Amino acid sequence: MEPTRAGGKNRIWIYHLFAIFSVTAWGLSFIATRVLLDNGLNPIEIYIYRFTIAYLAMLAISHRKLWANSLKDEGLFVVCGLVAGSIYFIAENVALEYTLVSNVSLITSLPPLLTVLLVGLVYKSNRPGRGAYIGSLVAFLGVGLVIFNSSFNMAINPIGDLLSLLAAFCWAIYSLLLKPLNAHYDARFITRKVFFYGVLTAIPFLAVEPEIADPHILLRPVVLWNLVFLSLVCSLAAYLTWAFSIARIGAVTAANYLYFQPVITMVFSVVILHEALTPVGLAGCVMILIGVWLADYLQKRSLFSKK
Repeated sequence: MEPTRAGGKNRIWIYHLFAIFSVTAWGLSFIATRVLLDNGLNPIEIYIYRFTIAYLAMLAISHRKLWANSLKDEGLFVVCGLVAGSIYFIAENVALEYTLVSNVSLITSLPPLLTVLLVGLVYKSNRPGRGAYIGSLVAFLGVGLVIFNSSFNMAINPIGDLLSLLAAFCWAIYSLLLKPLNAHYDARFITRKVFFYGVLTAIPFLAVEPEIADPHILLRPVVLWNLVFLSLVCSLAAYLTWAFSIARIGAVTAANYLYFQPVITMVFSVVILHEALTPVGLAGCVMILIGVWLADYLQKRSLFSKK
């Protein structure tokens, strides 16, 4: 048995690669979505197409258990489908119509920080330390700079940045709801349920769309390949590899890789979409990244000093 454990330890780097893969896929997902928007699909359609394909693929992998253990848990999955599915992604996709791809990626990198603050509000025994508040202040000042920069760019509407902030809060709420569900369900079951209820709750949003795109658009190679990339790589594969990496290297270590998501998006948005970086926007980017890192670092140092 000992050699097996040693071999497992030697292969731990694979799970770090899984985390890097997930974050890279999610960083690129903003660009793929922007390409689909530019080709005539609307934000709600993109979400429904993307996650319907991802759900069917997930159902093929995980189909033995269809329902939750209780009606209460099933209701929690419906709420998860709303906050981590339809509301989150529709807000994010609509935001891409109004602001820079890099802005959306930056602001939606805040959920780990927001989750710490929400946990402190809900669970009195898990109140965040001073480091979390210092990091939060720095990060939110960075968000303010990003939005401030957008308001002075005539081609950008700050409503996109505010929608990105709404998406970030939705994901933080989802992280909070996962706490009771993780104790009774595996990652594949949770992911499949979130995909299902996310698509189901997104359908009514189509009523607010002034026009539904012609389905023939889906036959364009650029649309088809970006949709497949979003569905099978950014949704199905990235969610699964992220779950595997968390199980082996831990949520804290895996979460550190999320700091690089906006950097990946920013680099590729400049190269592929030719988005421009202004000094104010770049300063906001740096402050968000420093704030998220600072909160995590000071929290760890505080916990270590108490031991």
